[in-house]
Amino acid sequence: MGCESSERGKAFNEIQARALVLNSSYEPLKVVNWQKALILWFQDKVEIIEVHDAFARSVYNRFQLPSVIRLKKYVRIREHPKIRFSRENVYIRDGHRCQYCMRKFHPKDLTLDHVVPASRGGCKDWTNIVTACRPCNQEKANQTLDEAQINLRRLPFEPKWLPSLRLSISPIDAPDEWLTFLKREA
Repeated sequence: MGCESSERGKAFNEIQARALVLNSSYEPLKVVNWQKALILWFQDKVEIIEVHDAFARSVYNRFQLPSVIRLKKYVRIREHPKIRFSRENVYIRDGHRCQYCMRKFHPKDLTLDHVVPASRGGCKDWTNIVTACRPCNQEKANQTLDEAQINLRRLPFEPKWLPSLRLSISPIDAPDEWLTFLKREA
């Protein structure tokens, strides 16, 4: 399936063709790409509230891209969801900073480190895993903090929330069609 802008000569912008997903109560939940928005509509899980000026086309059909979609069934949002333990979530918890030297890194330059090494009975969970840069992780190696004579700047903890779980969209970044629904949240 390809995409086209409704205005001749105007390039299709993949980033601007996102869709705001609303709960059945019109509460904003999240933002999805145009492909996911169309799939949800094809599956009859959502109704389209607003559309973009762009179209997706197949061999036989042309579909206007959804800008705002509303779920047909209400999705209950848990107040304090348990955060899944994963590499990405540990990086987010630690702010993409090595917990030994406190320098900020790109995720591809980070590793996970067991504060108490696994070989010494250290578990793989929120309270024993920290973000570390490669040089600090290699320096610590398979040692305890005392043996490596290295300081941990912040103790690891299980987070109660992560920034990526919250829907925060600036009105400046939002398409005009979204503003009505985002203002209800304020």
